[in-house]
Amino acid sequence: MQTQTFRQESEIHAPPAAVFAWHERPGAIEELTPPWERVEVLERARNLQIGARMVFKIRSGPLSQLWVAEHIEDDPPLLFTDVQRRGPFAYWVHRHRFEPSASGQTRMIDEVEYALPLGWLGELLAGWFVRAKLQRMFAYRHQIVTQALSRNESAAKAD
Repeated sequence: MQTQTFRQESEIHAPPAAVFAWHERPGAIEELTPPWERVEVLERARNLQIGARMVFKIRSGPLSQLWVAEHIEDDPPLLFTDVQRRGPFAYWVHRHRFEPSASGQTRMIDEVEYALPLGWLGELLAGWFVRAKLQRMFAYRHQIVTQALSRNESAAKAD
């Protein structure tokens, strides 16, 4: 199976522990879901520990599909990894990394290794579309985290 890799990086003005904790809190997945995506959370993980699962219903036009993701790696506050157990991709592994910088900030890195259904034909027909969709979605997600943690930093400074 031929896989593709998508990567999005951002500098977050907070330490890794704060960025990791933001992802782990209740409601984070809903905030990270772009408003243009038609996604319903059916089952929510209580934490990011190994074995925790999330189940989503994804709608595209009149069709819907379940996406089951399971956390397979957990090393707070540096990373967690989830894998698609059921869903639209032939293969999907998403590693969330939070690398500390010398200035006390965090380099947030989302790296997704994926394969489309139908192999080379799926890539030929939909590869460009999937890459554009991932780019737009992860740009949104990184913007949300950046803004949320900037607000938290501003509120802490005001106290």
